[in-house]
Amino acid sequence: MSESSCYILDNGGYTAKVGFSNQEPKVVPNCIMKAKSERRRPFIGSQIDECRDASGLFYILPFQRGFLINWDTQKTVWDYMFSKECCPVNFSDTPLIITEPLFNFSSIQEAITEIFFEEYDCTSLLRINATDLAEYNYRKTHNNKCTVVVDSGYSFTYIVPYINGKKYRDGIRRIDVGGKVLTNHLKEVLSYRQLNVMDETYVINQAKEDSCFVSQDFMQDMAIAKKKGSENTIVKDYVLPDYTSIRRGYLRDIVKPDEDLEQQTLRLNNERFSIPELLFHPSDVGIPQMGIPEAIMHSIAACPEENTENLLENIVLYGGNVLFPGFRDRVYNEVRSLALDHFDVNVTKADNPVTYAWEGGKQIFRDPDFYSFCVTREEYEEEGKALAFERFDI
Repeated sequence: MSESSCYILDNGGYTAKVGFSNQEPKVVPNCIMKAKSERRRPFIGSQIDECRDASGLFYILPFQRGFLINWDTQKTVWDYMFSKECCPVNFSDTPLIITEPLFNFSSIQEAITEIFFEEYDCTSLLRINATDLAEYNYRKTHNNKCTVVVDSGYSFTYIVPYINGKKYRDGIRRIDVGGKVLTNHLKEVLSYRQLNVMDETYVINQAKEDSCFVSQDFMQDMAIAKKKGSENTIVKDYVLPDYTSIRRGYLRDIVKPDEDLEQQTLRLNNERFSIPELLFHPSDVGIPQMGIPEAIMHSIAACPEENTENLLENIVLYGGNVLFPGFRDRVYNEVRSLALDHFDVNVTKADNPVTYAWEGGKQIFRDPDFYSFCVTREEYEEEGKALAFERFDI
């Protein structure tokens, strides 16, 4: 690969988005998994597709609470990603953009810089927050000065205001609810009501993705969920995978007992909308924090007053949770109701919420000043880690 392309690694807590800037990204699970059916073999990243029976999967995650702490696991997953099996790369002639969490610990920043320069022989490196890439992507397509980036991912939901392309640190808000909390809560609810699924993280995560939606009127949907028979338009059966004929579960209408097919199902009723509701009311599971719309308003209120109008007009949502049907509309309606009437409110859902930050990396590589943001191998060898801390505004 020549320097007409760069290698972008959006290193998320649940999936990593990886690939060259002149190609489409691959979405790779950022973990090692072990299955009951094949105890001797660990499945690294996308190798899980080769697993014959993915029930009762055991996860080994490099990230805990949104920060990279398990280096052996992360290194194994990275080796897999950079290999011929996934997305091969030679870092000695390709610049690298890698994302890291907001307010990352300096020891983790140091270790990432060291690993890529010393073990992977990286030629030039840009360490950057995923929200910075998302903001850059939005700014290039909308040509605006201020943006509120809402990143609702696996570990956390971050609200980050940007003014003239720079993070406004006093306005950053974090909600300790992400996809992991939602999946775990769904496992607990289903285990209490129907069937013990506490060991079925992989399957229940898929069930959450396939069947949950964000309610526009919670009390009204609750009233529908209480109805019997055909009046209840919310209740559905989720057919569980058996790993012989069905690889991934699916949602279907309820069938009468005498028509019941030989498949194991979970009955999903108010769980379908009460699980994503945690993003709007974290206190429902004892997390004493505000929901996303309130946090957006809180974040904007912490910014200089002259930017309020511009920030309300440029709210962009990305991250895996944004894929829930109704998510964007609910955020818009609530922010609209909280904002003053004479302000316009505009909430944009990213075209592809999962790869949006990665696409921002593609845009930033085209920036004429791209190499001034990076640290090269020569600079690292001359000036060491101190330069990396100075250059990367994390």
